[in-house]
Amino acid sequence: MLLGTCSCAPWLRTTAVQDCESATSTPRLLEEMRLWLVVIWLFVCAAALPGGEQPLSRIAIENTTLAIDDSVHIKASPLVLGLKGENSEWVEVEFFHPNPSDDDWIGVFSPANFSGAICDPENEWQQPPVLCTAPIKYQFAKFKNDGYNRSGKGNLKLQLINQREDFSFALFSGGLLKPKLIAVSNMVTFANPKAPVYPRLAQGKSWDEMTITWTSGYNIKEAVPFVEWGAKGGPRFLSPAGTLSFNRNSMCGAPARTVGWRHPGYIHTSFLKDLWPDSKYTYRLGHRLPNGTQVWSKIYSFKASPYPGQDSLQQIVIFGDMGKAEADGSNEFNDFQPGSLNTTNQIIRDLKNIDMVLHIGDICYANGYLSQWDQFTSQIEPIASTVPYMIGSGNHERDWPGTGSFYGNLDSGGECGVPAQTVFYTPAENRAKFWYATDYGMFRFCIANTEEDWRPGTEQYKFIEQCLSSVDRQKQPWLIFLAHRVLGYSSCTYYETEGTFEEPMGREALQELWQKYKVDLAFYGHVHNYERTCPVYQSQCVVDASDHYSGPFKATTHVVVGGAGASIADSAFTTSNIQWSHFRDFDFGFVKLTAFNQSSLLFEYKKSHDGNVYDHFTISRDYRDVLACSIDNCPRTTLAS
Repeated sequence: MLLGTCSCAPWLRTTAVQDCESATSTPRLLEEMRLWLVVIWLFVCAAALPGGEQPLSRIAIENTTLAIDDSVHIKASPLVLGLKGENSEWVEVEFFHPNPSDDDWIGVFSPANFSGAICDPENEWQQPPVLCTAPIKYQFAKFKNDGYNRSGKGNLKLQLINQREDFSFALFSGGLLKPKLIAVSNMVTFANPKAPVYPRLAQGKSWDEMTITWTSGYNIKEAVPFVEWGAKGGPRFLSPAGTLSFNRNSMCGAPARTVGWRHPGYIHTSFLKDLWPDSKYTYRLGHRLPNGTQVWSKIYSFKASPYPGQDSLQQIVIFGDMGKAEADGSNEFNDFQPGSLNTTNQIIRDLKNIDMVLHIGDICYANGYLSQWDQFTSQIEPIASTVPYMIGSGNHERDWPGTGSFYGNLDSGGECGVPAQTVFYTPAENRAKFWYATDYGMFRFCIANTEEDWRPGTEQYKFIEQCLSSVDRQKQPWLIFLAHRVLGYSSCTYYETEGTFEEPMGREALQELWQKYKVDLAFYGHVHNYERTCPVYQSQCVVDASDHYSGPFKATTHVVVGGAGASIADSAFTTSNIQWSHFRDFDFGFVKLTAFNQSSLLFEYKKSHDGNVYDHFTISRDYRDVLACSIDNCPRTTLAS
């Protein structure tokens, strides 16, 4: 498109584009501008790699033309969903087009009156679009309709979740780039669209506190949010909840504040305190209406955190870059569905043997299409409603030019961190900073934010050192560092081309801290594959890689575990022989840590398609081994000297 004309994607319509459009009488200048725009386009595409394209961005909805055709019809049923309190239901969409083509597609819109939406132009050169609201999902009309091109008849089975508004289905011709709206269906709605949905548990700021965050359609003037909870079989308590939301102007750019905008609803968080270690609790979400009526969710349950240092079985799942996918096959792009859904389903199958999940960045890849946050929280509800679901910030949550992000790229789609830090709770001192510590039994987790500066002298560097240095290793012998971008080691070709095999100034800034404070494991996402190093310090294996380590700490083992669901197509490994790289896997998967006690830890890498273990090792040691000297962290003097 850019090579042939001066037309550009709306978010590339800068002053340079205006110059391009007025330069048609100067062929040489026009050609220079075309080349310049290609460079910008390549830069933007590269910034989103690997696997970062949001499938909804493929639809040029703002270019839609209205071509309603009375001979075309589309109908959806049933008309009312969730009559038994369900938050997810399947609908059947039937349609007919007398002049069908391969390019015909069905868009699912919510609210149903999408054609009446009004969006302000993003800049002075953008013309007001006919349609300025992207669908929440889409599918081609020929999907599983082999005879559609001949008969023009088809039907789709699509899954809808409760997203606070009604739905309609639109049939388009002309493909995704030049869509023509030719028919709109009847309206479909949930019986209680404002119901409290998709609870997300998270550890609080103390070990005996659990937070519950959920979404509803009730603002605080309409209903009072709270949680009813208590020990299983014991007395019930009511805990109030705070309410947050954000608006279109909270977004930093397009598409989040244009075609991707959808009201996020109201995000409520309640704090359950003074929990007994390892005790089981049940809870349900409630809203009290002005007339005294109470609206309830279904009943959920969780197990409270163990006491710090408690010597019991503790199991943690860690991964990055999962994203969301649709069970009905819609919105598919870049192979997200087999990865994301398989990872989610494997964790659900093993949920009785999991105590916490750590998702280290690139959460749902909404990339400015706000409806996808609802879709993601629905996908993980069986997990996040049962065990703490702790998140970190990635480039697809935070990065946007001119907003204080360490990287000035476009990966967040204009969200600039606002939805992530609102939809999920983290026990950070400043949730916008997105770095925090959290303890679970024998584990201390230090979660960094690679989208903010981490180098020596910065606020985040001070946090990292404080988090690592303040842990009592007698109580919490297992010290884990986590971040989204690779601050340690990765042999992905993406980093090889930079000549660093890491995020520049990653390990150079932090390796002395990891070594000094004896960090057992460091985990990263961002690169969509799996890789484990030997215990490594200053790019040298201090100990040969093994399936079992015992005795005093020698160096940190670094793990890339960014293959939870986002496309692995652009995350190939270098063919060079890298001495510190021990095990690599180019597939979807996640890691599970099992602390049997204070001296024995099991590490397992599992593939998402079958849940089997493909890499593992154990660490065995006692408290004296944690304190023993290792490279460059022994005292320079002793009392005797």
